[in-house]
Amino acid sequence: MGKKIFSGVQPTGNLHLGNYLGAIKNFVDLNNDNDNKCIFCVVDLHAITIKQDPKELKNNIRETVATFIASGIDPKKSIIFNQSGVAAHAEGAWILSCIARMGWLNRMTQFKEKAGKDKEKASIGLYSYPVLMASDILLYDATHVPVGDDQKQHLELCRDIAQKFNNDFEVENFLQVPEPLIQKEFSRIMSLKDGSKKMSKSELSDLSRINLTDDKDQIINKIKKAKTDPLSMPKDIKELDKRLEAKNLLGIYSSLTNSKLQNSVTNFAGKNFSEFKEKLSEELVNKIEPISNEIKKLLGDERYLDKILLDGVEKANLIASKKIERIKEIVGF
Repeated sequence: MGKKIFSGVQPTGNLHLGNYLGAIKNFVDLNNDNDNKCIFCVVDLHAITIKQDPKELKNNIRETVATFIASGIDPKKSIIFNQSGVAAHAEGAWILSCIARMGWLNRMTQFKEKAGKDKEKASIGLYSYPVLMASDILLYDATHVPVGDDQKQHLELCRDIAQKFNNDFEVENFLQVPEPLIQKEFSRIMSLKDGSKKMSKSELSDLSRINLTDDKDQIINKIKKAKTDPLSMPKDIKELDKRLEAKNLLGIYSSLTNSKLQNSVTNFAGKNFSEFKEKLSEELVNKIEPISNEIKKLLGDERYLDKILLDGVEKANLIASKKIERIKEIVGF
């Protein structure tokens, strides 16, 4: 029995290696398995929980679609659409926000991190967006959702909301309770300048990340300048917890080559970092350069990207509108 998979990516622009290895590479594998039904959503409603420049947002939505396709997601096999094109997402979010409980949302650690010290000034959307995420998933009867560490808590909330709705209205299994899909053998990708910080587009130095639009020379230069320590390559996997930059670079290499971290440590044990960095650059260029070239090509054809979104919205709407109608009937509208 195949899986019904739903996943969303925020159109923040400038997607980087962390996004690719943490999510998109996995999406491609799921898309290539013919037993799976995949829905990939550009979550533009989620993006506006923090103020966006409207022109930039429009470009970022297209860039996210271009990145999906350039990475190998086939729009004929999977549905690719933007969230704001399907009204059921916002409708569902309101109904489900009347099911969700304040205590549940108060436990969400990501809001505390993103809102910072001045949470009184954060938008209500930033606070309640896990309910919108639940709506995204539950409208499509998704059986599985690929999640990283930072989204596990939100998926738990989604499961709680689904179970409470089914219990409150005595409709057993009406809202499918989704399972998390967690990547095995995956290392979280950290900054090339600081192995204790996540790779992020918000970090000031462009040298801290490999962007998916970087060319060959930029990739080689960034790996050359990536922070390391004065020792030779680690001889034992136990050393990695004290040598965060080495751990990060070996993690990237392992993810790119689909190999176990232990094997990568063994292969390069005691060698010079310069020798390892050459091999890492080679793997990165082989993987990222074709994606980068294809993204640039696709961004030159906005009509094509908009057509993919329109087709996706049409297909998504057929599924989501039926589900929201049933939800309304159950609630008593």
